[in-house]
Amino acid sequence: MKRWIVLIAIFLFGCSPNVPPPPILPAQSSVGPTAYIAPSYPTAQAQVISSDQSANGVTVQVTRAWRDGKQVDADVCYTLPSDSDWSIWNASLQFGDSALTDFGVTLISRQAPAEGQPGQRCDTLNFNVPPDADLSNAVLTIDSIGVPPRQDDYCTIYMPKIQEVLAQRGIAITLDCTTDANGAASMQITSIPPGMTQRQAEEIVYSDEFYTIKGPWVFAFNLAQ
Repeated sequence: MKRWIVLIAIFLFGCSPNVPPPPILPAQSSVGPTAYIAPSYPTAQAQVISSDQSANGVTVQVTRAWRDGKQVDADVCYTLPSDSDWSIWNASLQFGDSALTDFGVTLISRQAPAEGQPGQRCDTLNFNVPPDADLSNAVLTIDSIGVPPRQDDYCTIYMPKIQEVLAQRGIAITLDCTTDANGAASMQITSIPPGMTQRQAEEIVYSDEFYTIKGPWVFAFNLAQ
């Protein structure tokens, strides 16, 4: 009996359909898409810095300069002509055939004038540079410092200076100060020469040349690695 059972099992196995084994799928990689790697930004300290520069009664010095990634930074200190809120208005960074005029300013310290000594302000200037910038012969130029005038300052500080400059240049613009009902004084243009519009007169009178001090103060340094 057992013999017949074995024969029947062999017969049935031989007649069963030929089922292929399941396909072997390739192993999935655990590594995702290759990320974009940005160009490397070097870091360097300046090797050479120019000496202090003086122009129009203001002395400017660069105490250090360095490159940190995308930025070139420079610590700049300058004497203050008065106790007003002076700051750097125009500056540029030249390297190779490129020149950057957009910059950021971070205040480091400010010391008011005292006992006949001029005050001093120190700022960190920041310029964004490309990764391939050749900074082996970089030049930082401080073009001007300035102070935003308050409305009262025009009568008390700026009007005599503006009127004197206009007279020296032979421009027949007359200025005067008026006081409103609240006692606030303001500078007014009372007369202009023939052929000049009011707008042209205002552009001359309210030009930033009267509340800025121009240099330039120029500093060369080497930030090559």
